[in-house]
This record gives sequence, C-alpha cells and structure tokens, in this order.
Amino acid sequence: MHGFIQTVKTKAYKIKEDVFVLVEVYKHPRTPALVTLLSMLLVAYAFSPIDLIPDFIPVLGYLDDLILLPLGILFIMRLVPSDILEECRMRVATQQKVKRPNWFAGVFILLVWAMAAYLILAYFIK
Repeated sequence: MHGFIQTVKTKAYKIKEDVFVLVEVYKHPRTPALVTLLSMLLVAYAFSPIDLIPDFIPVLGYLDDLILLPLGILFIMRLVPSDILEECRMRVATQQKVKRPNWFAGVFILLVWAMAAYLILAYFIK
C-alpha cells in the first residue's frame, strides 16, 4: 500500500511540474502560436477551481484530474519543438516553483468561494 501511495504522489508531482513547464512554453518567444494557445488553455484549466466534471461526483469527478489533464499535457508537449521543451524543463528545474506552495491561487480560490457563499446568502435573505 505504501508503494502505491508513493507512486501516486510521484505522478501527481510530475503532472504539477509539467503544468509549470507548459507555463514556460507559452511564455517562450519561439513557441508556435497554436502551441502557445493550447498551453495557455490547459494551464488555465489546471489552475482553475472549475472542473469539466465537478469533483463531488463520485469517481467521475476525478476523471479530468487523473486522465484528461495528463492526456492534454502529453498531447501539447508532443507539439512543442524539442529544443524549446528542454529549455523550459531546465528553467522550471532551476526556479523550484513546483516545490513552493501557491498561496496566491489558494487565497484566490477561497475568495471566490466566499463571494459565492455571500451572493447565495444575500439572495435567500432578501
């Protein structure tokens, strides 16, 4: 069981690292326009609190996180020229962004939920 949990953690870390690589890919000046657009869309989806399939739906809720996101990353990375991809991977490895917690994203998501709760309460109170 411990080996399974470690494998899942390793794969989750790799997905997070690949998302940061795609951030660098869409910023790179030599990245083709289509790849830039696809990278931006996938990164926005990965960091968005809104999922294609809501997580509260049993089993299916995590389908996008476990299957769709890695497939999208794999597809886009195959479109990136190898020299650009290698350069972006090295940039991510030296920046250590993957290991730092993303407090901005966490605070933003909490504020979105707080605003939604406020609007719902305001609607029912009136």
